[in-house]
Amino acid sequence: MHVPCFDLTRQIAAIGDELKHAAGRVIDRAAFASGPFVSRFEDEFAQAMGGRHCVAVNSGTSALHCALLACGIGAGDEVLTVSFSFIATAEAISYTQAQPAFIDIEEPYYTMSSERLHDFLQRKTFFDRVGKILVDRETRRPVKAIVLVHLFGQPAAADQICSLAGEYGLAVIEDCAQSHLARYEGKPVGTLGDVGCFSFYPSKNLGACGEAGAIVTDNAELALKIRMLRDHGQKHRDHHEVIGYNYRMDGLQGAMLSVKLKHLKAWTEQRRRHALVYRRLLDGLPGITLPAEREGSVHVYNRFVIRVPNRDEFISYLKRRGIGTAVYYPRPIHLTPAYCGLGYKAGDLPASEQSAREAVALPMFPELRKEEVEFVAKVVQNWCDAQKCIGQRRES
Repeated sequence: MHVPCFDLTRQIAAIGDELKHAAGRVIDRAAFASGPFVSRFEDEFAQAMGGRHCVAVNSGTSALHCALLACGIGAGDEVLTVSFSFIATAEAISYTQAQPAFIDIEEPYYTMSSERLHDFLQRKTFFDRVGKILVDRETRRPVKAIVLVHLFGQPAAADQICSLAGEYGLAVIEDCAQSHLARYEGKPVGTLGDVGCFSFYPSKNLGACGEAGAIVTDNAELALKIRMLRDHGQKHRDHHEVIGYNYRMDGLQGAMLSVKLKHLKAWTEQRRRHALVYRRLLDGLPGITLPAEREGSVHVYNRFVIRVPNRDEFISYLKRRGIGTAVYYPRPIHLTPAYCGLGYKAGDLPASEQSAREAVALPMFPELRKEEVEFVAKVVQNWCDAQKCIGQRRES
């Protein structure tokens, strides 16, 4: 049996006619740049995510960039985030000419550790006497915000982190690129901080037919700033009040996303059912660390990521048996060449670094069949049995 790690063609086969019809309507109206289909999607997505305002943009990275700028982040500032994430999380900070500072993760959840954040704020920052601005003791940069990443569909510990942010006067920008419809203590992600940023890259839980993203916020002033930033700094046509960007979502993506949004709840439930099967069949296997699901939260499983110490051998074993896997992320951001100038070294963020060495994603997408999930689990069980036998031979 061949089981891909991700297969978008199955989804397209199921809803292809709906997508083609929606694309035809956009073509008939020649509504290609922003326009009514994007506006409609903004209204629908805001309602689905529990936010008052939605601003559609051309990618999740653009969403983060606009959100940071709207929150006043700029040259010389410092923004706290995690290193175990896709590099766009840090890149968006760099685009503002601010500098990222990395907080380690909670290993069971792959999200920012509130304890490590508390420790950083207590030990490495101070309020200056004049402006009462929070300052990093080492870099002497003003610390302005936290980018809180809800990774793989798992919400971060938002109550504790947002509480610390309030205590220290920090904005909270949520990176929800992988967590559409995830909830924390009953509240949708994207509504826990000041602004939530979503990606609609095709592999996301809600994926466009190309690149797209969106920002959700309850703050009307922030929403207005973001709308201006995405459209060349103009509030009204040809009235350019700030230097902005060409970050608009195109009409075809808006129409495609409206079609897919109608299916998102059912797709999410199917992901969670697959995760339950994996948990039931893989729980307690030696050498396998399953993803934890935070109590009081709804994990939406953009990826089902386990940890295996000898990952390369594990991946090869599954590949020989027709099972696709993927590694997210093989090198934490603080150890990439792109960010070597920040001065981090191996060992600075041990939980992030261990996850980068061991994390591997098993097949996860709504259209997986139950027998495929069971087959994957059986092969993983066989791997564990084989490793046990090898260990026993070495001991004897």
